[in-house]
Amino acid sequence: MDALTNAILHTGDDGPGHQSRRGATVLVEHGVVVAVVADAEIPERARRRDLGGARLAPGFIDVQVNGGGGVLFNDDPSPATLARMAAAHRRFGTTGLLPTLISDSREKRRAAREAVVTALAAGVPGILGLHLEGPHLAPARRGVHDARWLAPPDDDDAALMAPLARGSLVVTVAPEMVPPALIERLARTGVRLSAGHSAADYGESLAAVAAGITGFTHLFNGMPPMTSRAPGIAGAALDDAESWCGLIADGHHLHDATLRLAWRAKRRGRVFLVTDAMPPVGAAGTSFTLGDEAITVAGGRCVTADGRLAGSALDMAAAVRHCVERVGIALDEALRMASGYPAAFLGLDGHYGRIAPGYAADFVVLDAALRVRETFIAGWPNESGDGTT
Repeated sequence: MDALTNAILHTGDDGPGHQSRRGATVLVEHGVVVAVVADAEIPERARRRDLGGARLAPGFIDVQVNGGGGVLFNDDPSPATLARMAAAHRRFGTTGLLPTLISDSREKRRAAREAVVTALAAGVPGILGLHLEGPHLAPARRGVHDARWLAPPDDDDAALMAPLARGSLVVTVAPEMVPPALIERLARTGVRLSAGHSAADYGESLAAVAAGITGFTHLFNGMPPMTSRAPGIAGAALDDAESWCGLIADGHHLHDATLRLAWRAKRRGRVFLVTDAMPPVGAAGTSFTLGDEAITVAGGRCVTADGRLAGSALDMAAAVRHCVERVGIALDEALRMASGYPAAFLGLDGHYGRIAPGYAADFVVLDAALRVRETFIAGWPNESGDGTT
């Protein structure tokens, strides 16, 4: 048994009495939290690991990761790519992620599914499932998605959206591109459907929610803006009480006031952070290609030659800091937005996103400046953060 002690503990629980705690120790055995006890109650047989007064929080969970460590999932959907991406993001506190395939061919989608199935079976640390972002998206709101792949789904496409044998599957679709009957059928199987890259109006969007869509992908991006008489898909996302919304908190995809208003509009627990990260996260490179597009990283933004945003250079620890320092969200809530809330969206909140008995011993250790010192997956320390993001 291991005892993680001398830390400011953020358990991920909500409500009075569940904020940051001092004088508590986390006991871990066989990759699972077995107890949270007072320092005076540490069992004699436990191996003590002194965290030096740092903050200990549930490991971050990122639902939308296109790349990292210098690699892009679309370029090589293989277990080796997944391991490299997960290792790169682990440096910044992410202990669980969904590798995300941007709109591509059926062959590439099939390869992505196979890579994730293999990685899950092999226990590649940090891989929790798969996110298919497209190709059933609206051409008018495609962003940097390759237009040649965008189309409504047929039977072969529907088969590729079947649930995985293990792990979570999220599929981003434009409601106007996918029949409600298919949305309903997929939702019944356990697939998490998210609306994005869409020009659907308010009514179409709520009809898709009624059919089984439960989330909205990078809210406000890839969508028409809300107006006084046309709330559109973004307005539907904010108006629906139960759906989840992912937000990219990098200061480029969303104005801070827009992020703050979205967070206030949704009921607590229904807004979570995503990075939409590209290969530069955890790598030295400042350029890469996405299909036929040359992407350059400048001023913290990933942009095409004509200035369109193409994913992000964001990591999850930086997103948490942004919410605390720029948006004014309390630290405990920002940490939940990076861990417990995305776990709930994925239906994994009985195992991830909290520090409590029976939960995975997946942790992030943060210094006073909220930079990552190290991470743990299943109780094992992993590659330490480098203090820069």
